[in-house]
Parts: sequence; structure tokens; C-alpha cells
Amino acid sequence: MKKIGLLGATGSIGLQTLDVIRQHPDQFSLCCFSFGRNKETAIEIIKEFHPQLVCCERKEDAEQLRSLYFSNVRFVFGEKGLIEVAVYDEMDCLITAVVGSVGLRPTLKALEAGKNIGLANKETLVTGGHLVMEAVKKANVKMIPVDSEHSAIFQCLRGEHSDEVEKLILTASGGSFRDLSREQLQYVTVEQALNHPNWSMGAKITIDSATMLNKGLEVIEAHWLFHMPYDKIEVLLHQESVIHSLVEFKDSSVMANLGNPDMRVPIQLALSYPNRMFLNTQRLNLSEIATLHFSAVDYVRYPMLKYAFDAGKTGGTMPTILNAANEVAVEAFLQRKIPFLEIETLVYRALEAHCAIFDPSLETIEAEDLKTRAQVCQWIHSRG
Repeated sequence: MKKIGLLGATGSIGLQTLDVIRQHPDQFSLCCFSFGRNKETAIEIIKEFHPQLVCCERKEDAEQLRSLYFSNVRFVFGEKGLIEVAVYDEMDCLITAVVGSVGLRPTLKALEAGKNIGLANKETLVTGGHLVMEAVKKANVKMIPVDSEHSAIFQCLRGEHSDEVEKLILTASGGSFRDLSREQLQYVTVEQALNHPNWSMGAKITIDSATMLNKGLEVIEAHWLFHMPYDKIEVLLHQESVIHSLVEFKDSSVMANLGNPDMRVPIQLALSYPNRMFLNTQRLNLSEIATLHFSAVDYVRYPMLKYAFDAGKTGGTMPTILNAANEVAVEAFLQRKIPFLEIETLVYRALEAHCAIFDPSLETIEAEDLKTRAQVCQWIHSRG
């Protein structure tokens, strides 16, 4: 029985992770988890899975749950509590499914504690990739990607030699607005942006998909996960989301990973690795799909993807600034404080204002992250 820890249990990836555990009660158990503010869902998770340790975002929620429910569960809260979950002694594997740079410090602590990681929090590598990969190497543990694109590449590379890889090709659906012109994007609504054509994801990731910043973050993540230079990473538009990513080798052969859009597949592989297990999900039927479409990325149409490539190539704290500015801008859009295209304007402005700090410490990363968030919030407020 493999004991699973889960950061971000009530989010999209978290809930799908629970479904995988639910399908294999003789293989996996949930021993600890964290959640944000969805207390009602967290209570249902506790009742069903009987964890020993639960972290709440807010102290008052931890105190209420401690006093009203579950005397056999230990409740903690805040960043300190998040780290307690990340290093929990009884845990064999930690799935990091929180959204945003909040996942960096707990992931580093989990690696220091020798925990295997199923990585669904791409911002961890975007903001502190050099620190994370150094910690993985030092701890001699496994970090298995959960993003469908990186899981696809990970699977294509199994048994292959990295020096024989010519390039990595990440596929992108194009998001909610792939058929709209730049002019039409000026008037899109939050509701339209959240209507992704293929995937069921959380609000923030769905908006990032619409701007293509999500793909940009995945490019930076791929750079660190697979030790691949940016000039050997490409993005290809593929609207059906059937091919999750591809690897081209030096001999010109190309391997692809295919499947229906279902995040439970890469989640389960991260939990069961190096083995594969049955998953109750819809099987891919290529005769029904019949046709797959591909096209090159227009970086004028999707400038956020170019910002990500540029930030990654510059390195240092620049990807931290990219991510921090985007998180604030996306939240402002979701709260209807700014129009959709203002997201990219704010991100570009933050990048232009920043002077990269190279080989930054964790403390420097966190300080620059906070500084950027404050600056972007000020810009939004000054808009009136």
C-alpha cells in the first residue's frame, strides 16, 4: 500500500487524484492533504479517506475542524502546515497540486525529506528550477511530471538516451479563444475565457491556457525537467488535444504520446510508476476522431508565449517575475478589474521593469516575487 500526500486536494488536479486513489483502494491510501478555503469539500474528503494530517489555509478553519470534527485527525494551517504535510513521515509520495509559486518552498522541503514527488505545480520549476533540480539530485528521489505534456515526454523518453534527442515538441490546444482575432479579444468575458474546448481545469490554468502563458510555463518546466536547451523546445498548435506531446530524435524519428484528454492518466502514472495500472476511463478511438490538425504558433497572436521563452532564456529571477505578474493579472481579470488583453500588458511591463538576478537563493526568489506582486497591484489600482 503506497501512502499518498496531496497538496491542493480540493482543486481540479487534487479531485482527480482522489478519483485515482478511489479506483485503487488496495494500492493507494490518502494519509495527508492540504486545501485552501473549500471547507465543505475538505470535510467530505476526510470522511471518505480518513487521513491523519490535514492542512487548512486559514487558522480559523483549522480550529473549527479540530473542535467540531474528527478527533483522530491532526489539523494544521498556513505555510508551516503546508510544509508539515509535505514532509509527513508516513507518506511515500507527494502530489503537489497547489496553484502558483506557493508550491516552491513545500516542494523543496519534501525533497529534503527524501519524498518522491508527482509534480503538478509547474510554477515550482518556473520560479526555482535550479534549486528544485539540485534538490532532486541531492536527495536521489523521483520527480514524475503530472502535466499531460511533460508526462507524455517522460513516457516517450523511457529507455532512450537523452543525447540522442533532437527536440521536444509540446502541443497546445490554443485555449478558449483560439479562433478569435486580436481585435475580438478586446471584448471577451471571464465566462468565455473559462470555457476551455478540451480540458477540465481550474480557473487560473484555464485563463493561462487562453493567453498561452500556461504553455510558456510548460516550456520553462520542460527545460528543467529534461535538461533541454530552449532552442530544442518547440510548441505546436493541436486543437484536438489527442497528441499530448512529441519527441524528435537525431535520426529524424518522432515518438508521440496519445490519449483522450483525461488528467487522471498522468496522475495515475505518477502514483504507480514504474508500473502501469488499469484506469476506468474512455479509450482512444482514432477511427472516430479520423483527423488531427496541427499548425505553427503565431507569436504575434500569442505574445505571452514569447515572453515565457525570453524569460526562460534570460534565466535568473526573470521567470519568477513572469509568473508573479501573471498570477496577479489573471486574478484581477477573474475579478473583472481589468480586460483580458491587459493581462499581457501588465506582464510585459513587469518584465521590462526588472533587472534579472542570476543564481538566486530561495529568499531572493520570494522577495522578488512579493515585490513584483505589489508593483502590479499598484498598476492595477492606478488604472482607476
